[in-house]
Parts: sequence; C-alpha cells; structure tokens
Amino acid sequence: MSGARRREEPPHAQQHAVANGGAGGRGSVWGKALRSDSAWHDKDEFLDVIYWFRQIIAVILGIIWGVVPLKGFVGIAVFCLINAGVLYLYFSSFQQIDEEEYGGTWELTKEGFMTSFALFLVVWIIFYTAIHYD
Repeated sequence: MSGARRREEPPHAQQHAVANGGAGGRGSVWGKALRSDSAWHDKDEFLDVIYWFRQIIAVILGIIWGVVPLKGFVGIAVFCLINAGVLYLYFSSFQQIDEEEYGGTWELTKEGFMTSFALFLVVWIIFYTAIHYD
C-alpha cells in the first residue's frame, strides 16, 4: 500500500477559497441567490445579493424604457413598482427568509433602492437620447 494520504488544506486556505468565490464548505453567493429557499448564514451576503439584483433590474428597465420610448412620471412610477415588487417577491416567496432578521420588510425593500434608481435614470436617459433625440 502506498502511504499517500490526502493532504488537508490549512484553515486560511479554505477561507481564501471562500473569499474568492470557491466552494470552501459553502456554495457560491450567486449559486445560493439563484436557488430557492437557501440558507443565509451571513446577513451581509444576502443584503449584497438584494443590492446587486436591484442594479441589474435598473439597467434592464432603463434600457427598455429608453428604447420603448417611455416618458415622464409613468416611467418612474412603473420602475418603482417593478423594482420593489420583484425584490419583495424574491425575498418573501422565492428565498422565504424571515424579514424580521433583517429589520423588517421595509428595510429589505429599500436596500439599495436609491442607487438603483439613479442608475436607472442614467441608463434611461442615455438610451432615450441616443435613439429618439433629433
């Protein structure tokens, strides 16, 4: 028999793998984000997912609103409803988290909202101006 044994990595190497998105005992953040009813041990990880989902939604809706061309208060109101509604459905129905652990429904609903709103406006204005401005 060979005396070869599996070499165990030191704990700092496992932490480094997790920090770089590796699977050091846990799944990746985006893997957990896209799976229903994932366990979120780190609250900041889940809040980061909410934040970045909002940014993705803002870019997508900004492009759509700029191409359509949607104008005025209706565009802003529909963006706010879609942005808040999609994220509310995500964390309450898809992930089924306890909102009280994160400060309540309102805290999760407003997490990253203003930055996504600003990003939405910039993308909307750029696409609208590029396509429809005479």
